[in-house]
Amino acid sequence: MFDRILVPLDGSSLAECVLPHLVALARTFDAEVELVHVLACNGGKGGAPIDPLSWEIRKAEARSYLDEVYARLTEADIDNVSVNLLEGEPAQRIVEFAQSRDIDLIVLSSHGQAGLNRWNVSSVVRKVIQCANRSIFLVRAYTAPETESPFTSEHAYKRLLVPVDGSRRAECALNIAVTVARAHEAELLLGHVVAKPEMPSRVPLSTEDNALLERFTERCRDAGADYLEQLRGRLSMNFEALLSVSDDRIAALHALVDEQCADLVVLCAHGFSGKSKWPFGSVATSFIEYGTTPLLMVQDLDPNSLEATHAELAAAETKGH
Repeated sequence: MFDRILVPLDGSSLAECVLPHLVALARTFDAEVELVHVLACNGGKGGAPIDPLSWEIRKAEARSYLDEVYARLTEADIDNVSVNLLEGEPAQRIVEFAQSRDIDLIVLSSHGQAGLNRWNVSSVVRKVIQCANRSIFLVRAYTAPETESPFTSEHAYKRLLVPVDGSRRAECALNIAVTVARAHEAELLLGHVVAKPEMPSRVPLSTEDNALLERFTERCRDAGADYLEQLRGRLSMNFEALLSVSDDRIAALHALVDEQCADLVVLCAHGFSGKSKWPFGSVATSFIEYGTTPLLMVQDLDPNSLEATHAELAAAETKGH
């Protein structure tokens, strides 16, 4: 489960849309909360010199802001809260902090101080997701409801959708989903999509080929139905099983979220085809880039098992030059 939750805030109302979710998660998991604000350094290479007085004023304002958030969370009965004022490049400092404090879950708003834009997540958020190697809770700032008191209100989840593909990896998200669903008395939905097999061909398939594909698809559908029934016997909570067949498995999962009016998607970072070369598989990546609901992605891999990218290796080699 989640014992330590990290919440980066930049002082903007967009970033603060995570706070009702934070209250809900901290209460559900009885977790420690680490509030972080990073003061970006504008000086250095190619930047204007930093005025010492202005810098101290910015630091004082940031401390005051963190203290205010701390007080409001305490009023909401979230007692185990720490505040941390950091300096440097925001994404890098957030990632370093998460790794040094052994954070279990990072709660992120899709957008912050820079404002909303056409991208589903901001550049800072994308960097944190890709490099932190931690479970992520992502809140869509552009769909978050406005509240008079975002610090003290708690978000109530009603319908949780968990995509499952039959793999043990994907099932890593189930216990957490059950815990959240129980805490909020929410409905639990398990979605399994059978992908129709694809046979590369430059000419129309023969009758025999089509019949073979149909038989294989039906067999996969039966196996999927059996799998969901097995889960019903293993899970300690009732759920609604959603089984469908589609040419596009990922698109079908997105459609399920809309059709079922799910207000939280809980999924594992990897499934059957997941490899340690990337922190998130194709399904999780698609929901990061194109999803519209709050998203809880459970990282199933040990942070030390993830392979460094070529960019990370190159940056490590040239550090200090």
